[in-house]
Amino acid sequence: MNRLADATSPYLLQHKDNPVDWWPWTAEAFAEARRRDVPVLVSVGYAACHWCHVMAHESFEDAAVGHLLNENFVSIKVDREERPDVDAVYMTATQAMTGQGGWPMTVFAAPDGTPFFCGTYFPKVNFVRLLQSVTEAWRDQREAVLRQGAAVVEAIGGAQAVGGPSAPFTAELLDAAADQLGKEYDGVNGGFGGAPKFPPQMNLLFLLRHHQRTGSERDLEIVRHTCEAMARGGIYDQLAGGFARYSVDGHWTVPHFEKMLYDNALLLRVYTELWRLTGDALAGRVAAETAGFLLDDLGTEAGGLASALDADTEGVEGATYAWTPGQLVEALGADDGAWAADLFNVTSEGTFEHGSSVLRLARDIDDADPAVAERWQRVRAALREARDRRPQPARDDKVVAAWNGLAVTALVEYATLTGDPVSAAGATAIAEVLAERHLVDGRLRRVSRDGRVGEPAGVLEDYGCVAEAFCAVHQLTGDGRWLRLAGELLDTALARFGTGHGGFYDTADDAEQLVSRPADPTDNATPSGLSSMAAALVAYSALTGEVRYREAARAALETVAPIAAQHARFTGYAATVGEALLSGPYEIAVATAEPIGDPLLVAARRHAPPGAVLVAGEPDRPGVPLLAGRPMRDGVATAYVCRGFVCDRPVTDPDDLVAQLRSG
Repeated sequence: MNRLADATSPYLLQHKDNPVDWWPWTAEAFAEARRRDVPVLVSVGYAACHWCHVMAHESFEDAAVGHLLNENFVSIKVDREERPDVDAVYMTATQAMTGQGGWPMTVFAAPDGTPFFCGTYFPKVNFVRLLQSVTEAWRDQREAVLRQGAAVVEAIGGAQAVGGPSAPFTAELLDAAADQLGKEYDGVNGGFGGAPKFPPQMNLLFLLRHHQRTGSERDLEIVRHTCEAMARGGIYDQLAGGFARYSVDGHWTVPHFEKMLYDNALLLRVYTELWRLTGDALAGRVAAETAGFLLDDLGTEAGGLASALDADTEGVEGATYAWTPGQLVEALGADDGAWAADLFNVTSEGTFEHGSSVLRLARDIDDADPAVAERWQRVRAALREARDRRPQPARDDKVVAAWNGLAVTALVEYATLTGDPVSAAGATAIAEVLAERHLVDGRLRRVSRDGRVGEPAGVLEDYGCVAEAFCAVHQLTGDGRWLRLAGELLDTALARFGTGHGGFYDTADDAEQLVSRPADPTDNATPSGLSSMAAALVAYSALTGEVRYREAARAALETVAPIAAQHARFTGYAATVGEALLSGPYEIAVATAEPIGDPLLVAARRHAPPGAVLVAGEPDRPGVPLLAGRPMRDGVATAYVCRGFVCDRPVTDPDDLVAQLRSG
């Protein structure tokens, strides 16, 4: 019997009609394996995963494969986005056994969950052969199988060890990390490394903050060039905004077409910050379009943002997005079609499959003549309308707490800089969903869907990202409720996830016990739980004046410092937080009767140093510690600037405020 019909995960629901007797990840599934004395297949993937779909079509939808699985295994299907703890444990095992990892992840385990054979995608013929071999080994070589499993568990236990070496997160370390990134920078195409090439969002955020502190033009140029190359490339949706997950080549031309919430949230922060620091028109446009993509394309009816848009359309990757010259003419007419083909690099040879091309922006359009810009907007709109009539990729509409937290922070930063009321309202509405739906009895839940919260407990990144988001909304609204909620989440995380040595585990001390307790401090596709916690702790400490949270952040970062010294690309968010700590961070309060449009507030937002916190409102506003005891001087708006809890004199002139913000 397939047991996935009632799942909240769209990925699990994709498999509810398979001829496989799937179980969700439950204790009952492992009890059934013990009762039958059979091994467990743990199949891990996610809804937008192309090769997960391929393996499903080839194997899991096949009756003969289903029969083999049902006769000889208990089969468990896991959404890695819903259960990142399960994914982390078995991914570590897969990497230990094979030297690499990815999704779909295919793990064979004993009935107690101990993995003894791991892999990723298997073609049907190979998968059938593997099922037969594992069945025979379990029957005839049980002792050897269990010994191998015990060795794997021992290996991954060592890989997840905590309490190792630590070091201060110093200016010298951050300078060395920036220098290392500079050496790995692709000076021709932007970004770091070769194909496949991923948007390096967190490293770009770090370099922008490092530039602010040091004045390094090299850092700024790396960010500017990379952002321009991505925004002009096929990895960016030239018609609707939003970035794909990665480029299959080294020059951003052909993407893997899935669009993930977390990528776009982090990239919104990058382009917003680049625009803030430089006034670059392309960066400002891409930030606006990415904010629009988040709210328009990923917003769900029940509130919150969906996780992803699929890579495939009706089983064909990229079918919605690719164009031929003939299709452009059909949609636009001969003149505009030829003009669009030239502008978007669409040729008869093509850059994608079957002579089609992914749209790229061949020339600068942001500073173009107004008539050219108007034509471009008209052509874009017509192409978008034509594309909307095509079959569309599926959407994974589960709401993930951590990723929605990242989006809230990004939208707040964009809204406070631009004054955009739509982004401000969107950020606040998403935060309400997290507070009202995902926060249950003082603990975070990882996911919800269609207004119903799921059972999986929140992991460390959920607590860190949501707490940072609540600190951001507190700064946006001046509402003390958000700061209180952030503090409650941080207190829970410190009590439940701490290692006792400054670091953090990724799961709580009272969470389900897996074969090992994951604790990965590195930043990968998203900030690590540790980095996101450090970011939230720094912001909360600056907003409240409570030093112990700042010290907890410092201790956490010190556990990552040895990694940052050797592998800067995998500690980008930690380094970003490190820059905030090194900066102070600055605490800026603007006492004003009318925050909207206040020149002091505008100046503070434009010139705030790395990681600064900023609140504005009437003096002594309840629930806003930074406004306590800070009156308006002579009845006019007054700014108070502190750094590391040491304060400058109050000022009423924007130029004086800017001078204070630049003095560090």
